[in-house]
Amino acid sequence: MIVFRHADPRLPFLWEDEAQPPGRWHGVGEEPAHYFSDTPDGAWGEFLRHEEIRDLEDLATIRRAIWAVEIHDEPAAISTLRATIQTGDLESYEACRTDARRLRKHGATRLDAPSAALLSNTASGHVVDGGLRPGPPLQERTIVLYGKRPSLVGWRAASEGQPSRELLLRVRHFGSRRYVDNLGAGDIM
Repeated sequence: MIVFRHADPRLPFLWEDEAQPPGRWHGVGEEPAHYFSDTPDGAWGEFLRHEEIRDLEDLATIRRAIWAVEIHDEPAAISTLRATIQTGDLESYEACRTDARRLRKHGATRLDAPSAALLSNTASGHVVDGGLRPGPPLQERTIVLYGKRPSLVGWRAASEGQPSRELLLRVRHFGSRRYVDNLGAGDIM
């Protein structure tokens, strides 16, 4: 399976130690947790949400690497937390971390969850049918792999890329279900 991840262009695409800042599905000082998205839009969405980027002007300043990474088939643990917690604001992180610790204690090395960054079942990807058109609605996913992963192979899909303008409309920003400054549906190309 090919998954996607954003990274600072100067750095590798994986963490190798416990110095990684905490995230939704891991805490401080825990083994490396590698967060991937099942679509490039999901990877961009995670970056936009985390950095609280809401303005078109800010998109022009972004220069991130997007990596396509082949991951191995391994069983995926699925959290039993409500979707609103799995996709919630920062206050929901500790519940997610606790659940991830429980799953890892029972042998999980991979966790699959709904994308917290992108609104559920919004058009994703594109099709060509009388020109470029939005793709079908999709529930994008986050895949978290725990531990060092030296066998994973990644390819730079973009060395210093930027997300598309229309992606801002799909991001589930912290503190709001649908908030984007200076951008309306009529502003999309």
